[in-house]
Amino acid sequence: MNLPKLDQQVAHFGYSLGLNTMDFNIRPSANFLSEFDTVMAVEVERFVGFNINIISNLRLAEHLDLRFLPGLVFGQRNLEYKFIKNNQFRRHTMMIESTFVDLPICLKYRAARINNWRPYVLAGSSVRIDLASQRKINPEERPKIRLKPFDTYYEVGVGLDFFLEYFMFGIELKSSWGIFNIVAYDKTQYSQYYKKLNSHMVILGFHFEGGKIDKIKWWK
Repeated sequence: MNLPKLDQQVAHFGYSLGLNTMDFNIRPSANFLSEFDTVMAVEVERFVGFNINIISNLRLAEHLDLRFLPGLVFGQRNLEYKFIKNNQFRRHTMMIESTFVDLPICLKYRAARINNWRPYVLAGSSVRIDLASQRKINPEERPKIRLKPFDTYYEVGVGLDFFLEYFMFGIELKSSWGIFNIVAYDKTQYSQYYKKLNSHMVILGFHFEGGKIDKIKWWK
């Protein structure tokens, strides 16, 4: 068995690289039919982003860990408005790029180890600060809504840990839902369209933890 003492350590560290897709859950205002009678639909266009995190793992019990993974998340999602203007059907795309300071904390419940691998589930929350939300909007980008910089998320996920010779490699898939309405009602065109706009994110992470680097032979 590889790394037989890793699970007995009180704490260990590592890093994580991952891919993400960002989304919005849209709830229009009650009076959007009268105020936005030309808007036929609003759709979310998703893109693949990436994230990097530092892993701090604290052992609480035999199968339970507390994890803190501060990092950065980069991504983009567009809002595409379909509307009628001058009796013609038109589209307008709002590009929304985000750079989050990510501060997730979660509980990881791991199953019994099977040879050199084991599955696990996790649940927790994260505070994210969008550094790009307050940047200046260029005139050619208007009209464009502005988002609030702070949001809190709740998260659930599943994963697999693989014990390799020198470190533990993990693959994790988690979904993250924003709790608060993130529209900034600052009289920006279309901001009053939304009664509520919640953020959603799916993250595929690749974890590199623990290990015995001091025993690697760097020479032949």
